[in-house]
Amino acid sequence: MKTRIHQTTHSEQAVPAGRRIVLEFHTGGEAVPGILLLPAEPAPAPGVLLLHGYSSRKEHVAEGVGGSLMRHGIASLSIDLPLHGTRADPLQAQAARNPLAIVSLWRTALKECRLALGYLRARPEIDGDCTAVAGYSLGSFLAVMAAADDPAVRAVVLAAGGDLPAGTPLSAVARAVADPVRAVRRLRGRPLLMVHGTGDRTMRPEQAQRLFDAAGEPKELKWWNAGHILPAPAIDYAAEWLRERLRNA
Repeated sequence: MKTRIHQTTHSEQAVPAGRRIVLEFHTGGEAVPGILLLPAEPAPAPGVLLLHGYSSRKEHVAEGVGGSLMRHGIASLSIDLPLHGTRADPLQAQAARNPLAIVSLWRTALKECRLALGYLRARPEIDGDCTAVAGYSLGSFLAVMAAADDPAVRAVVLAAGGDLPAGTPLSAVARAVADPVRAVRRLRGRPLLMVHGTGDRTMRPEQAQRLFDAAGEPKELKWWNAGHILPAPAIDYAAEWLRERLRNA
């Protein structure tokens, strides 16, 4: 039986190259806030789920990569992850420092990513057979794991993403819950693009290279002369890459 997704639309407006819809959706639990960007080109359009980084929010990825995708004729859905954006809660954030709470939040975030993909595909403006996932930093961990669990995801973009840090006391524990290397191996021939800064000190270049080496073909790792914050040309490059893969899917 199909899951019924409930939606509330908060605002809708015309923007350059399309429409911007602020909404939330749920299946009976906590509502997931999102921004849906729909290109002006005739529907249905390819769709991409955008996942922001730690301490960020949906607006950051919607205004950056989401806007670039819309100009390329691709729709996007950006969501606030638990404890981020409109869901920020200082008291919950304090409690979430407990390792068990972190595991619970991670599982909730993954569940919501799957729900977001289902919602995106259910929209009449979206080609449900032509969707992808793109994540930045923390969002890249979620992106590769969500794609690994969902064979309908056609392509994956990881920005400032990589493997877990090596040699730390918590690495083995973290890998039992979230292992990017194991996940990237399960893409099984679906296109992967990684964009990364050569001077990134948050997600170090060797972490990116380690994850890239574990992935199967087709894959591409594009380096930029940048730190953890990638420049606008990197965003446009990823949008063009997605356009080519999704439009030809």
